[in-house]
Amino acid sequence: MPQKRIQSLKGTLLLDGGRLGGSYFSRTVVLICRHDASGAFGLVLNHRDDRLLAEAVPQPLPPVLGSERLHLGGPVQPGALSFLHSDPAMLLPNVIDQVRLGHDVDDLVAVGSGWLPSHRLRVFAGYAGWSPGQLDEEMRNEAWLTHPASIELIFDAEPDTLWRRILKQRPNWEERILADAPEDLGLN
Repeated sequence: MPQKRIQSLKGTLLLDGGRLGGSYFSRTVVLICRHDASGAFGLVLNHRDDRLLAEAVPQPLPPVLGSERLHLGGPVQPGALSFLHSDPAMLLPNVIDQVRLGHDVDDLVAVGSGWLPSHRLRVFAGYAGWSPGQLDEEMRNEAWLTHPASIELIFDAEPDTLWRRILKQRPNWEERILADAPEDLGLN
């Protein structure tokens, strides 16, 4: 009998619920940007890269973009570039309200050329990807916790404390305790 498909998680944050220790996804927060029958695509929000965007993109960039820090979006295709852009007047968001995902450097340059103080941007090298049914299976195995995505959590929250911050807001006391647990539980 085929497994029941999990409802689309597009626009949801996935958090390591303590079961991914030792993996790339240990203590991560992943924004799911696409989740359908062909698989899932997400971006890790709390892994920084040491490089600036100007170091990773060979073409000239508008000044506002050159000093933008890269984030590590995931272990798949570390040379692939993706970006999340927010604009209060955005007409065609494709992740959550007012947030659009892009992959094309020319589109990124256009965003930078039309930059306004109300815009927000986060640029990623690499991504998190799941084959058809893989994320559904991980959800059935309770590998991830889900949390609603918001513009503030995507763009404004400090990446180094994001995982803990969200867990401390959760209603489940066990999840709140996990936020303060050492990475190696043997040290507890």
